[in-house]
Amino acid sequence: MIRLNKFLSMAGVSSRRKADEMIQEARVSVNGTVVADLGHKIDPAKDTVFADGKQVAVLHEPVYILFNKPKDCITTLRDERGRATVMDYVKVKERVFPVGRLDRNTTGVLLLSNDGEFANRMMHPRHSVEKAYRVTLSSPLAPEHARRLAEGIRLADGKTGPAELSYLAGGKKKVVGIVIHEGRNRQVHRMFEALGYEVEKLDRVAYAGITYEGLKRGEWRHLKKSEVEHLREL
Repeated sequence: MIRLNKFLSMAGVSSRRKADEMIQEARVSVNGTVVADLGHKIDPAKDTVFADGKQVAVLHEPVYILFNKPKDCITTLRDERGRATVMDYVKVKERVFPVGRLDRNTTGVLLLSNDGEFANRMMHPRHSVEKAYRVTLSSPLAPEHARRLAEGIRLADGKTGPAELSYLAGGKKKVVGIVIHEGRNRQVHRMFEALGYEVEKLDRVAYAGITYEGLKRGEWRHLKKSEVEHLREL
C-alpha cells in the first residue's frame, strides 16, 4: 500500500505537492469514488485510479542511476546537433532523465532517474544538497580568495552561500576542492571567474555524499537501496 500522492508522482502525473492539490480539488478518484483524504493509500495492483478523467498507471518501477559523466557529453536526452548525450552511455529500458545538469566539459557524478518527485526534491534549493568538486585553475588560488569563497561572494544572481575550500595534494595550489550547497547555473565556474581565475578542469567528485568510486568515465550503475534511502533522508 502506498499513499495516493506518491502513486501519482511515480506515474509522472505531478509532484506530490501538486498531487495533493489535485486531490483537494476533487480531480482524483479511486475505484470510481472521488478521494478527498490526502493520506489515502492504495494498492497499485488492485485499485484503479483516475486523474482529470484519465486512468493513471505506473509503467515502471522507480529507477535510480549513478553515472560517471565523461567530457564532451551533453546532459540532455537528445541533442539536435548530434553530439553525444548521457543517453548514449546509459542504456536502460526505462525512460530516465538527468537529475540536474553538468556542463558539457564538466565530468563526474550525475544521477539519473524516472522518479520526478525524487529529482525535484534533490534539486530544490531548500534541501541544500552537498556537491563536491575537484577544480583545476589557470593559476594558484590565493589564500585571500579562498577565504572570500568560503564566506560567499557576490555574483550577478546574488551572493553565494558559504563554500568549503581545500588545497589538494600535488596541485601546487592550482588544484583545489570545493563543496557547495547550491545549484546555480555554472556556479563553480562563475565563482572562480569572479575572482579572475579560469577553470581549466571541473570534476564533480560527490553528490550528496555519493561518489563515482569504482566507475570509469562513461560507466554507470544502479544506486544501492541504502544509497537511495540516504538520499531520501536528506
